[in-house]
Amino acid sequence: MDTSTTLEARLDIADIRAAADRIGDAVVRTPTLYSRTLSKITGAEIWLKFENLQFTAAYKERGALNALLLLTEEQRKKGVIAASAGNHSQGLSYHGRRLGVPVTIVMPRTTPTVKVMQTQAVGGKVVLEGENFDEAYAHARKLEGELGLTFVHPFDDPDVAAGQGTVALELLEDAPEIETLVVPIGGGGLISGMGTVAKAMAEELGHPIEVIGVQARLYPSMYGHIKGEDLPCGGDTLAEGIAVKEPGTYTRQIIRNVVDDIVLVEEPHLEEAVSLLLQIEKTVVEGAGAAGLAAVLAHKERFAGKKVGLVLCGGNIDTRLLANVLLRDLARSGRLARLQITLQDRPGALFKVMRLFDVHNVNILEIYHQRIFTNLPAKGLVTDIECEARDREQLEALISDLRGQGYSVSHVELN
Repeated sequence: MDTSTTLEARLDIADIRAAADRIGDAVVRTPTLYSRTLSKITGAEIWLKFENLQFTAAYKERGALNALLLLTEEQRKKGVIAASAGNHSQGLSYHGRRLGVPVTIVMPRTTPTVKVMQTQAVGGKVVLEGENFDEAYAHARKLEGELGLTFVHPFDDPDVAAGQGTVALELLEDAPEIETLVVPIGGGGLISGMGTVAKAMAEELGHPIEVIGVQARLYPSMYGHIKGEDLPCGGDTLAEGIAVKEPGTYTRQIIRNVVDDIVLVEEPHLEEAVSLLLQIEKTVVEGAGAAGLAAVLAHKERFAGKKVGLVLCGGNIDTRLLANVLLRDLARSGRLARLQITLQDRPGALFKVMRLFDVHNVNILEIYHQRIFTNLPAKGLVTDIECEARDREQLEALISDLRGQGYSVSHVELN
């Protein structure tokens, strides 16, 4: 199954249409919907493909299933193996169990317990080995040889890429007017398949289709390869699903042929995109799944007026992390704030400040008084007040009034 050393990579729309026929209705034909509100916000015409509504909440099922269906009978009996701590492991495990194919997934020992449990819950046998993905991958290849298993790569495989390309077949059937696809890139399997479909269908649809890839700025691996730049990869990105340090050898060749450009997005735009999709579309999307929208938000002038198709490619996000993202977005928009105010340590000082919050109808959430760990004089104190406002204008009016009354106020900002 692994063809990462193929000298001449190829992927045709015929392969992808065959994958679509093979997969049939074993995966969800997810909806494509036009978003009036996101279109207004971005200045582009936005269609969303809801791949987060797959059973395992990610498009990865498509490629995994196509690869499983192409196994020989002997390969099916022996089983398959993969190295993954993400959506590929769940998609492969779920369809492996459904088809009666044993699935072994090697994950690093550092993998969060919830991901191990999710993979086991859908039928995968999990082996924990190594401190990082590279070590887990090496162990999976070792077991592949020792146990006679078939390795199914999460992205660097033509059968997997063909399965992922079925997303574009559905998207362009539902919204043939789309003229730009904005697709997240990790290893490159999804955009290889979707880009192949887009370029092949352009003549049939009667207009060209631009294909733009998106990577997190912290992990610009494919961007660096395509642009010929040696860029550092690493850090804690919200888009861990596309946090790939070394993209596929096979997919890299396909991308050079079918992708027009790759853009990078910063973490604040990823957070904003996740938050907007929940607030506006009422749908939960992980950081990688929101990368397409993040790119349009970050590069509005580039996509202004264009008919843009975005893939919400996954919805597996930790609930605590999602809560943090939503609260941070409220803070950036000015609806939540933490104000640090210097007071004199005397009776009624805090009460006078509270009166101004009441006048401006700003809700107080938390108050922190600090007398000891401060560089103020002994009779001074600092109070931190977390508060909730209607919008940034209401908050700024309160701050202006506080300063006008002689208070020293600083606004604790997010990066």
